[in-house]
Amino acid sequence: MKTISKIQQAICLIVIASFMCACGDTVSNKTSTQNITTMKTDSISEYKNVNGIKMYYEIHGKGMPLVSIHGGGSTIRTTFGRTLPLFAQHRQVIAVELQGNGHTSDRDAPYSFEQDAADVAELLKQLGIKQVDFMGFSNGGHTTLQIAMSYPQLTRKIVVASAFTKREGAQPWFWNFMSKASFKDMPQQYKDEFRSINPDPQALQNMHDKSLHRMQQFKDWSDDAIRAIKVPTLIITGDADVAPPEHAIEITCLIHGAKLAVFPGGHGEYLGELVNGKKGSKVPELTVAVVEEFLDAKE
Repeated sequence: MKTISKIQQAICLIVIASFMCACGDTVSNKTSTQNITTMKTDSISEYKNVNGIKMYYEIHGKGMPLVSIHGGGSTIRTTFGRTLPLFAQHRQVIAVELQGNGHTSDRDAPYSFEQDAADVAELLKQLGIKQVDFMGFSNGGHTTLQIAMSYPQLTRKIVVASAFTKREGAQPWFWNFMSKASFKDMPQQYKDEFRSINPDPQALQNMHDKSLHRMQQFKDWSDDAIRAIKVPTLIITGDADVAPPEHAIEITCLIHGAKLAVFPGGHGEYLGELVNGKKGSKVPELTVAVVEEFLDAKE
């Protein structure tokens, strides 16, 4: 990864400090409810025929729409089970499951961020929604970046969590693991969640294999492509994430006016993600407060 200048780092760190300080009051006002696991009574779950697949989505809450996009090999619940109910207290959350994941059917084609972005865009078109906020975690963060690049007219603001834009942006151990990974390495929690939705063992194997192949074949986005993103952006990462904070700083500096929040912990820990979240941690509530402060701010 290219080394960014000390001036750029300083600018970005100033942004981090000012943004986190601005969120202080929000934490005390919006994070008093702990361990929420139930959804609002106005929630719905449905399917739409989208670009040749039967795409599953849920809508929770009311207000400005926020589209949430799960991580690789995951579902709405494994990624956002802890935070979705909190977000739904103050806005309308449209949570999707992408090709071959969870409830959504597969197509005879590999996974790609371009196709995922096209599927989300088509779903929103069918729902009659013209502009929304997006929040994507991990592979969902990559899809969110692709949406901002390919469908800027759809994006009001984006939150990109634990994503990277180039192979050098991720830790070397990650690619070493990916080069040798097999089905047995898939977290049991993900397997159990998928099987509770779709008991077909071939469907689970297929989802695993396509997810792994996409990451093994990951292609860099150019700096110019990322720099072309013009919507307000919040980059989120953990200080022990797959991509180190230095790469998150690099992405933040490429997108004009972008903000950055670094939380303690590993991949998705700050969200209370199923595999990496810590029981009883209040950090996911802080994450929600920081994201809401960003989304609610007038530009």
